[in-house]
Amino acid sequence: MARVGIIGGGAFGTALACVMRRAGHDTVLWAREPEVVAAIDREAVNHLFLPGVVLPPGVRVSTDLAAAVACADFLLLAPPAQHMRGVTSDLRPLVPDGIPVVSCSKGIERGSCALMSQVIAETMPAARLAVLSGPSFAHDIAAGRPAGVTLACADPLLGATLAAAVGTPRFRAYVSSDVTGAQVGGVLKNVLAIASGVAMGRGLGESARATLFARGLAEMARLGLALGGCLETFMGLSGAGDLSLSCGSASSRNTSLGIALGQGRPLADVLAERVTVQEGVHSAESVAVLARRHGVDMPIALAVDAVLNHGTALDEAIECLLAHPAGPESVASRRAFT
Repeated sequence: MARVGIIGGGAFGTALACVMRRAGHDTVLWAREPEVVAAIDREAVNHLFLPGVVLPPGVRVSTDLAAAVACADFLLLAPPAQHMRGVTSDLRPLVPDGIPVVSCSKGIERGSCALMSQVIAETMPAARLAVLSGPSFAHDIAAGRPAGVTLACADPLLGATLAAAVGTPRFRAYVSSDVTGAQVGGVLKNVLAIASGVAMGRGLGESARATLFARGLAEMARLGLALGGCLETFMGLSGAGDLSLSCGSASSRNTSLGIALGQGRPLADVLAERVTVQEGVHSAESVAVLARRHGVDMPIALAVDAVLNHGTALDEAIECLLAHPAGPESVASRRAFT
C-alpha cells in the first residue's frame, strides 16, 4: 500500500481518489473549495464536480496542501491546466526532492504554450515526472467501470512502478516512454471534440463527424511529431482512444460545448452556466500558435480557434474548412504557413 496525494478536487481528481482507494492505497484528496471538502466529509460525495458518486470509505480530503502531501509516496496532479503552474509552485517547498509526480491534467498553458510536463519541470525541477492520459470519463472510472490509460514516463523503471501502483483490473495502465505524445493527444482531443460537437449541433451528419475524427487524428499526430512525439502513440489510448471517447459522446464537456455552439448559442452564455472547465476552449489558441510556429497543417484546430478566439462566424469557419485543399491523405503531410 502506498500513500497517495491527489491534488485537485474537480471531477477527475475525485474520480482518481476513488480508483486509488479501491486499489488499497492511503488516499488524501486536496481541494481548493471548502464546500467540496465539507460535502465529502459529510456525505462522501463531491456534489459540485462529481454529483451522484459516493466515494469509497477511507478517502480523506483537505484544503491544507501541506497536509495532503505529507509523507506521500507519489502525487497525482489534477488541477485545471491553467492552474498547474500556481499549484506546483506552492507544492515545491512542501515535498522532498525526487518525489514522483504524475500529471493528470489534459491541457496546455496559455501564453507560454507549455505542456504540463514543461510547466512542472520549471516549478518542481527535482521531481520525477510521469503523465497519465487516455480515454477515462470521471464518472466511469469513479463508478469502477473498465477503462484503459497510458502512463508515460521517460524513466522505464519508474513508469512501470507507477503503472503497477495506479493500475487495477478495471483501471488498466499501459506504460509508454512518450511523455510528449501522450500530452499532445490529451490536448488535441479536447479541441477536436469541440469541432465534433459543432458538427452534431449543426446537423452535419455522422459522415462529417467520422471525417473530422480521422482528419483530426492526422492533425494530432502531425503536431505531436513536430514536437518530438512518436507516431505509434497517436494510434493508442492517449491518441485515437481518447479522441474516440471525447468526439463520440455528448457526455464530453468539450463535445457538449460544441453542440451548444452548433445550435447557435453564444460561447459566453454556455461558459457562464458551467462550473467545470472545458480545457479545449483554453487550449485552442495555444494549439494554433504551435501549429503556425512549427509550420504544421491543422485546418480543423485552426477553425476551432478562429470561432472561439477571433470572432469568426460558425458557418464561415465551416465553409473555409470545406474549401481547404484535400491533398494527400498522409499524417506526415505538412506545409509552411505564410
